[in-house]
Amino acid sequence: MDRVELHVAAGNGGHGCASVHREKFKPLGGPDGGNGGRGGDVILVVDQSVTTLLEYHHSPHRKATNGQPGAGDNRSGKDGQDLVLTVPDGTVVLDKQGNVLADLVGQGTTFVAGQGGRGGLGNAALSSARRKAPGFALLGEPGEARDIVLELKTVADVALVGYPSAGKSSLISVLSAAKPKIADYPFTTLVPNLGVVTAGSTVYTIADVPGLIPGASQGRGLGLEFLRHVERCSVLVHVLDTATLESDRDPVSDLDVIEEELRQYGGLDDRPRIVVLNKIDIPDGQDLADMIRPDLERRGYQVYEVSAVARTGLKELSYALAGIIAEARAAKPKEEATRIVIRPKAVDDTGFTVTYDETEEVYRVRGEKPERWVRQTDFNNDEAVGYLADRLNRLGVEDALMKAGARAGDGVAIGAEDNAVVFDWEPSMMAGAEMLGRRGEDHRLEAPRPAAQRRRDREAERDDPQREFDEFNPF
Repeated sequence: MDRVELHVAAGNGGHGCASVHREKFKPLGGPDGGNGGRGGDVILVVDQSVTTLLEYHHSPHRKATNGQPGAGDNRSGKDGQDLVLTVPDGTVVLDKQGNVLADLVGQGTTFVAGQGGRGGLGNAALSSARRKAPGFALLGEPGEARDIVLELKTVADVALVGYPSAGKSSLISVLSAAKPKIADYPFTTLVPNLGVVTAGSTVYTIADVPGLIPGASQGRGLGLEFLRHVERCSVLVHVLDTATLESDRDPVSDLDVIEEELRQYGGLDDRPRIVVLNKIDIPDGQDLADMIRPDLERRGYQVYEVSAVARTGLKELSYALAGIIAEARAAKPKEEATRIVIRPKAVDDTGFTVTYDETEEVYRVRGEKPERWVRQTDFNNDEAVGYLADRLNRLGVEDALMKAGARAGDGVAIGAEDNAVVFDWEPSMMAGAEMLGRRGEDHRLEAPRPAAQRRRDREAERDDPQREFDEFNPF
């Protein structure tokens, strides 16, 4: 199994807690609600001991654990546990549209397939000098959920390509210690076989790519399923059958057909080619090899005559492949040290956009911060809604709506079309808690005034002439 569709869902963040500290002789000791825990991530990790995606074919739905909600007494919720999924070396991660998200090559390479949601802040973290006793907390964000496609591309240096029963499996079995299934009828190999070859000081891997027949690049047979395995190889080896029993085939025509399929698949024109004339242990096979070798060499191919059964010509072929692979490895650029790329924001970047949606007849606000703040807001709590209004106003959303032409009563949607919060806009000079003055403050938490100060305040209030005028003025 080398291609599966996986449905991943990261854990949701835990909600923050709105709590007030209480103890003997101190019934209102201030806010002490803890923060919610972070949701767990879904992480793909390369493990070279894993060779197939079969596990995810049987269980395609994977979800990380949620973060725990906060509690009173400043107790934060427990973070969700990350879900680590092991994948084979050479796994490519794509989205539903076929865009490559990650190419996982090398032991320990990781990719975060789903980001866990942030935990909501408790009212203790939301308190400030102006908002001493918040009566609300922020909600935890939902974890990222998406569908991805995992494709396994064999990480090999040499790819053996050719018609079924050309001798690819036999050749890999004598060049390496691999033991693939071998039989004298077509389509015996249903999965790519991988072997390790040692030629002098060079060690390389070799794989046979089964199922290549006319029309393979368009999906005929099993060729399209296995053509992806040749993309990573440094050299392509055409294995030609010089003793085929089919009267309508010959080695040169087989080579032309396979080359046409590789050309239509694309991306392989720069790979060096080697032609192997197999089965020369059969008299007719040797005669045919002698006839077609000059033609192949005129085309620019390196030609080697071998017999997997008699094990002749294998040493020359093995060392020739080792030389090509050594050159390819030397030509690869050396890996540079990890660089830190800093991309400062533009001076006029507000972090959000305001556009008018003519279809829905609303002004749509898009941006990371506004959308995250909406997800964190408990709309059943008026104080939490006011806090959201404060944040949006400070960010400049209201000014941007005015510049975009929004008027009182117009619809405003924050978020994507399928998951937006829509409300009627009422412009104001000040929004939310600023407009109400003392939102989130509790006079019971303020320190009591000294007795002498209270006495002076009462005397000043009693002697105030304006007070007498207000009391007796009927208007």
